[in-house]
Amino acid sequence: MRHFQPRSGRASAISLRGTLALLTFGLAILAFLVSIGHPEWFRVRPVSGAAVAMVYASDNAANATDRQ
Repeated sequence: MRHFQPRSGRASAISLRGTLALLTFGLAILAFLVSIGHPEWFRVRPVSGAAVAMVYASDNAANATDRQ
């Protein structure tokens, strides 16, 4: 049977820090890949009905000046 030596506190802390760094890196990569897969999540959209009306009005005004 093998006899294992218990790890020192410093070795455990270094191992835990490395594991957390790798986990953080992996989650950052996952968040990046998800965000580039859904670009519509980052589009600014009007919240209220009045804001929607102003957006449509400005689009119509811009189109009207482009035609002239």
